[in-house]
Amino acid sequence: MRIRPIARDDLDGLQALAQQAGVGFTSLPDNREFLAGKIEAAASAFEERTPVDDRLYFFVLEDEISGELAGCCAIEGQVGREVPFYNYRLGTLAHSSVQLDLHRTIDTLFLSSDHTGDAEVCSLFLRPEYRGEANKHLRNGALLSKARWLFIAQFRDRFPEKVLAEMRGVFDENNTSPFWESLGKHFFPMDFSEADRLTGLGQKSFIGELMPKFPIYTTFMAEEARACIGQVHRHTRPALEMLKKEGLRWEGYIDIFDGGPTVEAYIDDVRAIRNSRLCQVEVSAGASEESVSRWLAATTQMLHFTASWIGRAPTEDNTIVLSEQEAKRLGVVTGDSLRLLET
Repeated sequence: MRIRPIARDDLDGLQALAQQAGVGFTSLPDNREFLAGKIEAAASAFEERTPVDDRLYFFVLEDEISGELAGCCAIEGQVGREVPFYNYRLGTLAHSSVQLDLHRTIDTLFLSSDHTGDAEVCSLFLRPEYRGEANKHLRNGALLSKARWLFIAQFRDRFPEKVLAEMRGVFDENNTSPFWESLGKHFFPMDFSEADRLTGLGQKSFIGELMPKFPIYTTFMAEEARACIGQVHRHTRPALEMLKKEGLRWEGYIDIFDGGPTVEAYIDDVRAIRNSRLCQVEVSAGASEESVSRWLAATTQMLHFTASWIGRAPTEDNTIVLSEQEAKRLGVVTGDSLRLLET
């Protein structure tokens, strides 16, 4: 399995991923024209033809044997520059009465664009057949998540100070969002899937136009909706745990549609970025692939960025010995550089 930039001939594979991702996966709508535009935008970003603050770096996880796309992930260079980036900020209002000797604190939601200009790691999706116990040794989810940090570390000057990730919120057994049913649907004349579709297509101006500009008291919401605030979809929990291990934390921001948490960190504080290092490649015909790989390797060229697991640690002189198969998978030869991360 390897991570690589999405290519212009990946449209069919990307649409298949979008169809499997389902409702609530805002950044990957099942719209062929939109997905073709996303691929072209990513190609332009990797070719560095797009301004730094408007780049979308979109990657796919490729099955080396079948050639199938097993998953995807992406990095937005900066959010909110061209299209507004909205979320709710969870706050607290205090009320007191001296006469009645009462004091109450009430949770509130404020419409916010506080994350404008931050980078975003997004669009992480892994096909069901590449998850689970049978694929545990491949560590596909970790490969998708961590490869993005090596890309940011290698090209640090293309990114701002902070990074965020929006987590998919809670849906019930009927694939309905309790948060949306209690709040969003009262302000938008459409159902969740339509609002989600428009947002995925980049049509977000209606959010600022239709949402209330004043604080929303959560006490007016249904109890099951309040319970969703800052909580994640059951399928999103592994991705959230990986981000938390890298140092991203919830600071009280949530998605305006499903109430899922937005986690964030300063880029230079992200564990994988701090701990990655450059090593020189040596390809050896005598090296064999290990069954358990603790090291993640990524190439250092943007246009041909590739990441994969490798089977051994670098030597004391900062050389990484690769098998011929590993070198072929990564597209490197003796004398090239790789960015490595121990996981």
